[in-house]
Amino acid sequence: MRRRRASDRKTRVTVFVALAANILIAAAKAIGGLVAHSPALLSEAAHSVADSLNEIFLLAALHRSRRPADRDHPFGYGKERFFWSLLAAVGIFVMGGCFSFFQGFQALKSGEQESRSGYVAGFAVLGVALLMDGLSLLRALHQVHRQHGSAAEGLRDPALRTVVAEDSTAVLGVVLAIVGMALHMVTGAVVWEASASFAIGVLLVYVAYRLGRDARGRLIGQAADPELSHRIRALLQAQPEIDSVEELLTMQLGLDSTLVAARVDLVPGLDSEEVEDVAVCIKRSVAHTVPQADQIFLDITDAPTRAEARRKGREDGPAATGEHGGA
Repeated sequence: MRRRRASDRKTRVTVFVALAANILIAAAKAIGGLVAHSPALLSEAAHSVADSLNEIFLLAALHRSRRPADRDHPFGYGKERFFWSLLAAVGIFVMGGCFSFFQGFQALKSGEQESRSGYVAGFAVLGVALLMDGLSLLRALHQVHRQHGSAAEGLRDPALRTVVAEDSTAVLGVVLAIVGMALHMVTGAVVWEASASFAIGVLLVYVAYRLGRDARGRLIGQAADPELSHRIRALLQAQPEIDSVEELLTMQLGLDSTLVAARVDLVPGLDSEEVEDVAVCIKRSVAHTVPQADQIFLDITDAPTRAEARRKGREDGPAATGEHGGA
């Protein structure tokens, strides 16, 4: 728990850095886009505005997901992160992607000729934006590797994953805007800058789809990572009191919270008190070995009865079927 709180504080700082950068960048891009009448630059301004609102969503997720479990939510509020990440994905799609497509169509429709002086200011704005977005991205990637050791593990946090995705697309979007503006200036054809707006829109729609799909899967009850499920199953099967693991179900409740429901067949010969003690010991062993499994439910099958039934079936089977010399 203490480690999770420290991780949340670092993630909050990363989100604040991204938010401050995006607010400044959005204002600069909007002013530069209006001065240069650049659709690509205005698309990037909308992109930064969407990112700023999304960072506010992520801060809300970090705050609300830490609330303790209560009567209405007995498994806690860990899925708040996934819900707010889904809203962030919708924001990227609507405010970023759709507006970029709109700017591209407007550029093709109007075919305006922009002044070179305005574009010089636009290039200056994009250069500053590229620097600030790059620094924000480096900050997020540094936290991922320092805090979790690997990118795959660090990007389990939807808030951190969203910041990395936003900063990465922001850097690529700025590069696309620079290329589109440069080709427009050289050739005088607005189609290059319109194409840059379309490319930025496609990029944002793709990122929104990936983030939204991941958040949706976790919200509707996604199972734990296969490796974690295999560890839990192997741990249960290694218990001397368990004869077999009939079924194992898992569901992610939060970043470090997993529900585990298992139906196990115990070895024969245990009375009711022994079964209860064994169940408690098994739960403690799983929780100690796999800290993420903080909600564990065991369904103990009637092992002695099943074993006796199998033995009885083997004993009665040959006579009943007439095998081995039946009449």
